[in-house]
Amino acid sequence: MLPTISTSTVRHMPEVLKAKAMMAGMRIVMKVLVVPTPVLLTGENSALQLCETISHTGKRRVLIVTDQILMGLGLIDPIAARLRELGIEVAIYDEVKPDPTLSVVNAGLAALRKADSDAVLAVGGGSAIDAAKVIALAATNGGRPEKLVGMFKARKKPVALFTIPTTAGTGSEATAGAVISDDKTHQKGLVIDPKIVPIAAALDPLIMKGMPRSVTAETGLDALTHALESWMSVLATEESDGYASAAVQMILENLSTAYHDGSNLEARSAMALASHYGGLALNKASLGYVHAIAHQLGAYHGIPHGRANAIVLPHILTFNQMVSRKRLAELAYRTKLVGRSVPVEQAAKQMIEAINELIRSLNIDPFVPDLDPANFDAMIAAARKEAHGTYPVPAYMTPEQMRELLYSLRKAA
Repeated sequence: MLPTISTSTVRHMPEVLKAKAMMAGMRIVMKVLVVPTPVLLTGENSALQLCETISHTGKRRVLIVTDQILMGLGLIDPIAARLRELGIEVAIYDEVKPDPTLSVVNAGLAALRKADSDAVLAVGGGSAIDAAKVIALAATNGGRPEKLVGMFKARKKPVALFTIPTTAGTGSEATAGAVISDDKTHQKGLVIDPKIVPIAAALDPLIMKGMPRSVTAETGLDALTHALESWMSVLATEESDGYASAAVQMILENLSTAYHDGSNLEARSAMALASHYGGLALNKASLGYVHAIAHQLGAYHGIPHGRANAIVLPHILTFNQMVSRKRLAELAYRTKLVGRSVPVEQAAKQMIEAINELIRSLNIDPFVPDLDPANFDAMIAAARKEAHGTYPVPAYMTPEQMRELLYSLRKAA
């Protein structure tokens, strides 16, 4: 008897064929696309060293893009003071919110113009860095950030951009992308362009020392997701594999320590570098379904991005387990999780279990409160639109498989 094929699966097939064709084109683009890497300063007080780097570039009016929490903690004060000591005028825009919207970017753009700034310094997590990227790019490309959403929309280089990450998660200081949300729909738009890679970045463990446990966990798992999705990508290269495997190993070895002992600067430094490596990996190999679905949890239910990734990641690992088993096994070997004498199937399973155990140990709630099935159709459509033809996933999900995943995230009554 011939196997039956559901009507929905048949409807799914043309979209998959189109996505595969787009990925074939993307493979050619990625081979010739040159993505710059920022000058990287590391270690204690590297944030202050970055101020000197800015001075050496001849910039004299800097807009610091940050948030009010960091301002209130006093983390911005020594950076601003050092810039002023170096003869640089400083203006501060501290209205960045989590998952920054176009209105946040437009307000920052107005602050940049008012101060006539010739450089932007992002100090914060992924939200501050993403906002700063789009502010700097919009300033030289017509001043309409919504027109930059998409791939390679900018014609001119941005205002000189520098970054000081305060979390070890997004790797945004290294990536050619930024995420900006629509104010009304809260849907996330991707601005992808090599021009927005910062000139230089400082990974300073002293700044990350006071990061709360929950933020340490969620941002660390965000970095892990970047590395894993890059590793399983069909566009993975030897270069991206090197960055991704190094990031996974460093996170498995250091995230728990950073979570339990935030003052451990060695673990903080390792996590910052792992996050950076994850960003470099995704520049070459991109992302996958974890991000596409996690973005919908953020848009529809306000789940912070790192936690959303951590919630979805185990399910996508299970979905990819068969098609990616050789890759997952190789990752287990490279990260020294198991020896090469361990069979492929077992090595892949142990890789997945190690990741799941790490997530459990960091007290991440695997469920989403009040996840409303009434939104599932829209969430599935948006996730598929984001992923298909944009993300080089190793296997394609049907709408039914996505729906099943979303239902599994609902907390039982």
